[in-house]
Amino acid sequence: MYVITGATGALGRLAVESLLERVPAEQVRATGRRVGTLDDLAARGVDVRRADYTDPASLAEAFAGATRVLFVSGSDAGARLEQHRAVVDALSAVGTLELVAYTSILYAQTSDLVLAAEHAGTERFLAEAGLPAVLLRNGWYVENFLGALPVTIEHGMVGASGDGRFDAATRADFAAAAVAALTGGATAGDVFELGAPGFTRAELAAGIGQAAGRPVTYTDLSVEDYTAALVGAGLPEGFAAVLADSDRGAAAGLLAAPGDDLARLLGRPAQPWTQVVEQAVRAALVTP
Repeated sequence: MYVITGATGALGRLAVESLLERVPAEQVRATGRRVGTLDDLAARGVDVRRADYTDPASLAEAFAGATRVLFVSGSDAGARLEQHRAVVDALSAVGTLELVAYTSILYAQTSDLVLAAEHAGTERFLAEAGLPAVLLRNGWYVENFLGALPVTIEHGMVGASGDGRFDAATRADFAAAAVAALTGGATAGDVFELGAPGFTRAELAAGIGQAAGRPVTYTDLSVEDYTAALVGAGLPEGFAAVLADSDRGAAAGLLAAPGDDLARLLGRPAQPWTQVVEQAVRAALVTP
């Protein structure tokens, strides 16, 4: 039985859909906190179960009889170590487990990004438990940069990444790579640093401008000023600080992925970021 956690989130749901292209629905279990959003999968024959990282009893039920598990990292930054420990404990009790693939972050064990600490801790939990684990160290999602395109097109882009590269890929490609690893593309002990040929923020701004048919500028700020700009735009201070710290890390090369791990898992090149941007800009410029 293949089990996907976080199937009520964007990445997990995409992974379920990718998995259904490879194996019959009766071999797939989709789990998450909001199981009501998975009714359509249940109608297609997928086993749907609740899995809440804060509820060990739900995890035991979700993982019962599992052979291969995609462990999608939780979304509660700051609380993930305790939650992920519960997941690892539950997986350790599964006598049928053959492989668990965990969605981590680039360079988890050496990165000084604020976001990396909980991923590094989770990787250690998996190792200490002796679980047959594959580490999928994902880079940034291209979609992370496209949530406010009308504002970006009108006013330009700001950040604090300098000439640092984001070797980003789409959620769909990261999800497909995870499924490839789970279904035979990886073995226990494998570590993948995942990303696609990416961009600097200046290159991204230029690409958005080209797609929009007008110049779009990039203004590089200090980490402190970028944090303040994000707070001024309405983001909570803690979240703004994490985003600005990620730009600091990009400037230091921590979000540039070496090699071609993603393409090798996919068996094809990742979708080019320019294509994703063109599609997103077209959609953003459509008049309602």
